[in-house]
Formats: sequence, structure tokens, C-alpha cells
Amino acid sequence: MHILHHIMTEKPLNAMPRFFITTSPIPYTDYVLPEAASHHAVRVLRLAAGDMVAVFDGSGCEWPAQIVRVEKHGVILQIGDAITPHRESALAVTLIQGISSGERMDFTLQKAVELGVQRIQPVACVRSVVRLTGERAQKRQQHWQQLVISACEQCGRNVVPEVLPIVAFNEGVHHADAGLRLLLDPVAKLTLRELPPPNAGVCLLAGPEGGFDPGEMAQAFQVGFVGVRLGPRVLRTETAALAAVSAMQMLWGDF
Repeated sequence: MHILHHIMTEKPLNAMPRFFITTSPIPYTDYVLPEAASHHAVRVLRLAAGDMVAVFDGSGCEWPAQIVRVEKHGVILQIGDAITPHRESALAVTLIQGISSGERMDFTLQKAVELGVQRIQPVACVRSVVRLTGERAQKRQQHWQQLVISACEQCGRNVVPEVLPIVAFNEGVHHADAGLRLLLDPVAKLTLRELPPPNAGVCLLAGPEGGFDPGEMAQAFQVGFVGVRLGPRVLRTETAALAAVSAMQMLWGDF
């Protein structure tokens, strides 16, 4: 018991190495980290017996733990009591992101999670460079979900945002969440600070490399989206959504 008390008082859990797990552990028992997490802990982070870590299952809880053994089949942890720290933003942001290519999309989703986005809906746009359908679309969604989990491990979030299946643009905007619906448009008249604070969540619509075509913008406006610009400069796709979320967190969230 004294070891786990030491774990709790040595340093904050979000400053320790953190690992996502798929099953909730039982306090004061041993727990075997999954193979990939064990490999990362030993081969990448160079952790050893006696080191302190934290584990979380995506439900909002996290558990302090200490490595007690490193065995061939995995890293063995001793688990402490669950805690529920408050690290989620009160500003519920759903990001509807036009699919961009490769590392641009990865970067956008990773940093959006760090900034507090709660859900991600990738949409296929007319000007999307990448075309994903069928099995390729499913694999890319799984890749993005794993990327989101890794971002949560890094930034201290214990609630894992969901990456929804890729849909066509019209489906994405027609099924957007209720609340304030914003479309990033470099020639819009309004800026974020000219808007009143939202009463509910925010649904942010950001385009791919080539932006939205006129037909897509018309569809979005028809279902209640409002165009907003981010200053006098045109931002790249991997910058625009992140700048908007940062500004919203400053105006209405927890920055």
C-alpha cells in the first residue's frame, strides 16, 4: 500500500508515461500491459521495474500503477485506486474535417485532440486529394482512431474522442450536431469574436487542401452553418481547424 501512496504523491499522473488499455483494471492487483504497450514501455521509453506509470480505459478514469516486473509476455503493473481528474473542456467541439492527404490529416487530428476536440467526422469533399472507399476507408479510420488514442496518452486526456466513419460531405453536414455550426471561410464577414458564446456545443467544418467548392458551401449554409474567417490571411488545411479550435478555447473554453 505504501508503494501506491508514493505513486500518488510523487508527481501528477498526467506527467507520467500513460498507456491506453481496453479493460478496466482491478485496484491492488497485478495487470499485464498489452503487447504493443509493453514493447513501447521497455524498448522506447526504457522503463523498468520500480518506474511509475498511469493507465486509462477511455471512460474518464485513470489508475496510477508501478511496474513490478518485466517479463517476456509483457510488463506487469501493480494498480492503484481509480481517480477521475477533470481534463476535458466544457466546450464540446465536433470537428467535421474535409479529408486531406497523408501527414496533413494526421497532424490535424492529433493536434485537435490535444486542443480538446470531443468528436471527429471525416468527410469526403469535391476537392479532397485523397479518395478513400471500402476497405481503404475502414483502415484509414482505424489508423486515425489509433492516432487519437496516442494523442490522449500524450496530452493527459482520459476520454478518447471518437473518429466516425468517413462519409460524403452532404451526409456529414446534414447530420451535424445541434448547437453553433461554423464553416471556415477566408472571405466570410464574421470573425469568431463577433459571435456570442454558444449555448451548446460547436460543430466546426473545415475544408481539405483546395477548400470547399461553391456547391458544398451552399449545402452547409442551407442546414445552418455560419461562415467565419480567421483574420486576413488564408490558412492551410492543417492550420485552419487548429487555429479555430485554439481561438474558441480562448474565447469560450478552458484556455
